[in-house]
Amino acid sequence: MNVLVCVKRVPLTGGKIVLEPDARRIETRHLGFTVSPHEECGVEEAVRIVERHGGASTVITLGPAEAEEQLREALAIGIDRGILLVSDRDDWDAETTAGVLVEAIEAEQAAGNDPDLIVFGNESADAGNYQVGIRVAHALGRPCVTGLKGLAVEEDGRLRCEQEVGSGRDVYLVPLPAVVTIKEGLNLPRYPSVPAKLRARRKPVDRREPAPPAPRLELVRLTVPADGGRAAEVLGEGPAAAAAVVDLLRRIGVA
Repeated sequence: MNVLVCVKRVPLTGGKIVLEPDARRIETRHLGFTVSPHEECGVEEAVRIVERHGGASTVITLGPAEAEEQLREALAIGIDRGILLVSDRDDWDAETTAGVLVEAIEAEQAAGNDPDLIVFGNESADAGNYQVGIRVAHALGRPCVTGLKGLAVEEDGRLRCEQEVGSGRDVYLVPLPAVVTIKEGLNLPRYPSVPAKLRARRKPVDRREPAPPAPRLELVRLTVPADGGRAAEVLGEGPAAAAAVVDLLRRIGVA
């Protein structure tokens, strides 16, 4: 099994998002970077699949030279090699990103490294477009299953994909090669040890500089959602508040 995991360098989740004055990009001077939680599970799952079935794993990302840090983190977890598509541009949309990823995958195919399974996070933590994995699958003519909470390679070589639906799960059996997008919670990513981080420094990272296609989408501006805030209602003080508490419980249906 050859597994390719696609990750994206994003600002640390949970931090305060501040836009630059033109409202077209995020101010990143005071932000750390990581990969999306969904993609962390994708890296972990790729390592587990190769451990069970043999083969090789590769991680790929499109971003600035500093994104090598995120690749090295994946290599420390157990991925075999990395591919860094170096670009300092910040106007990559889902369509152009998918286009250069397809070119990189086709280059891997020509070199004899055709991935049997391509893994994406269900959506990135910053843009949340949900598009890149599906666009790549369509361009390559491969089946694609999204939003997975379960993934396994069956004995007959097919891929078992599980989606959470209400109180149950939908199960799909798809042939390989295939493309999947997965959600956080599929597994519990391991923490790399210090020796693993040292070994990751020696693993190969192939650097390429893609030529981006002309974008057909235009970014007008970004908007940070308004903080809904929290409100507290004082029902009273001491024993005199008991009647108000009982009334509230009755109104919300628990008394």
